[in-house]
Amino acid sequence: MSGNAHDAWVARFALRSAAWAERWFPDAFAFAALGVVLVALAAFGTGARALDTAGAFGDGFWSLIPFTMQMVFVVVGGYVVATSPPVARIVDRLARVPSSGRGAIAGVALVSMLSSLLNWGFSLIFAGLLVRALARRQDLRLDYRAAGAAAYLGLGASWAMGLSSSAAQLQANPASLPPAVLAITGVIPFSETIFLWQSMLLTAVLILVSVAIAWWSAPRGEAVRDAVACGVAPETAVADHVRTPRRPGEWLEYSPLVSLALAALGIAWLGREFAGKGFASAISNLNTYNFLFLVAGLVLHWRPRRFLDAVARAVPATTGVLIQFPLYGGLAGILTGAKGGDGQTLTHHLSSMFVALASKDTFAPVIGLYSAVLGFFVPSGGGKWIIEAPYVMQAANDVHAHLGWAVQVYNAAEALPNLINPFWMLPLLGILGLKARDLVGFTFVQFVVHVPLVLFLLWALGLTLEWHPPVMP
Repeated sequence: MSGNAHDAWVARFALRSAAWAERWFPDAFAFAALGVVLVALAAFGTGARALDTAGAFGDGFWSLIPFTMQMVFVVVGGYVVATSPPVARIVDRLARVPSSGRGAIAGVALVSMLSSLLNWGFSLIFAGLLVRALARRQDLRLDYRAAGAAAYLGLGASWAMGLSSSAAQLQANPASLPPAVLAITGVIPFSETIFLWQSMLLTAVLILVSVAIAWWSAPRGEAVRDAVACGVAPETAVADHVRTPRRPGEWLEYSPLVSLALAALGIAWLGREFAGKGFASAISNLNTYNFLFLVAGLVLHWRPRRFLDAVARAVPATTGVLIQFPLYGGLAGILTGAKGGDGQTLTHHLSSMFVALASKDTFAPVIGLYSAVLGFFVPSGGGKWIIEAPYVMQAANDVHAHLGWAVQVYNAAEALPNLINPFWMLPLLGILGLKARDLVGFTFVQFVVHVPLVLFLLWALGLTLEWHPPVMP
């Protein structure tokens, strides 16, 4: 098959997937609600009582609120930094580089995945704003849907393999781990998880493959649907002006002195954290991570009023996270709290099935598959790791699988369902003005390739690592 024929075949498959998704794929909230209903029905199927299932749902509903707020601040911090005048100018310069629509889509994919290794919230917003800037170019035939899907690839391919990894962050910080988990895993530093050469090789392969698929699947010719055809007006850019105070009481809002004073305090605290704990340990704390981005945003926007305006613009992009995370918390509550007729939960039945199949050689693909299946219903990196870590890491100890690689198995597999689950799309959709169904057809093509590729690499690279006992703090 020639290169052009191959490109055309992938593009046709992507367009057919997009057409199906636009017709049949539900809204993200409906998707989450349907997941809750299906898991509740599954609990009933194991003999769980209706009142117990409802109780587990209610008890779990607010269980992820601390993590939810951390995720909200990831989005807010990423948005504030990405929309600051210096970074916005970088976005505009990047948008002038591509000479073709397909090249632009591949470039967005690369930017999204590389930036997600630093901060997934920044990746979503930065890549989303880049797509909007590209859509403003009258000389570029850009498929807005495919470009939006490319902007999402950081969440669907690479984010959990970088500093955004909640599981790696939790394992590197003993104070963040429940004692029961710490007793099984010990402390696992970044050098044993995201900084393993096997992990970095896996990440590089995923990025290269994802960019190639984004290029091949990009529609061409009459099949291209630009932003206007998708019902989105792309002409509005992020404002880069400063109003003047109209009242004496507003002076402080427009004075950089306030920003500088707050930033000085923040930078001093960050300096103490990094000096006392070391870079890897300090940056692995999600609160420190968010604090760093907020301080950077404050400095980059320079004036408090512009910083506050950016925060206000960021809040709508968090609404889906705020309203749907409780649903996923309730869903997790049913999975882990509603006991069936045998006294066991759905999570126990799932984990027992997969862990029973695992050996040292098969641990990575088996647990990876399990993590991906559960991640489809509970798309919560840090929250779900707390649920899974006790039995997954105990199984790793039992079969003598490398503990750090077990975390990376979780991380790599955790990203797979994101490609077809709309939950993590919500902040990006708020920026692009699209629905999940507009992107899923293109991300599904990535999903079809990623699943066998990731499971194979997890198995093959896992064979190069040896188990060692947990290191206790």
